[in-house]
Amino acid sequence: MKFEETRVPGVIIVEPQVFGDERGFFMETFHMEKFSAAGLPTHFVQDNHSRSEAGVLRGLHFQRPRAQGKLVRAIAGEIYDVAVDIRADSPAFGQWVGVILSASNKRQLWVPPGFAHGFCVTSDIAEIAYKCTDLYIPECEISIIWDDLDLKIDWPVSKPILSARDKDGRPLSETTNLPMMADKHANA
Repeated sequence: MKFEETRVPGVIIVEPQVFGDERGFFMETFHMEKFSAAGLPTHFVQDNHSRSEAGVLRGLHFQRPRAQGKLVRAIAGEIYDVAVDIRADSPAFGQWVGVILSASNKRQLWVPPGFAHGFCVTSDIAEIAYKCTDLYIPECEISIIWDDLDLKIDWPVSKPILSARDKDGRPLSETTNLPMMADKHANA
């Protein structure tokens, strides 16, 4: 496995070693000792699987106070995956990383607790699987508007398909109760 730092500290691209032949392929998507050696969490409490159509954008989501770290990968199709540092006292506050994750490139993205997360589907359909460091609690979830003018995220869609909740997201500048770097769950 290769762990690649991104321009936003803490967000890591994980590239597995893939062993393939005419029968198909094999790869490790998680290895406790390798993740620990790279400084990433080794304790996950929930696995999720999501399927979406072309043009669907989900996000930008985070939980407060029970922040989730997420290890995200596309198992079918392709997504543009985004992590935004929303820790109010972070030197990288408001900075974001966008990465193409696909079934063909087999990359994963580590989105730390204290970051908002979102993705949009850039293929006909996409299925993603992601591990979480804390449980999903609906009443703790907060949405930041996907096209926040201050964040200037370079999404590959201009008119995405959104849920009602995501349409009602607020700009980061109007979002209260943001995590801090020292929060128990913001650096898990």
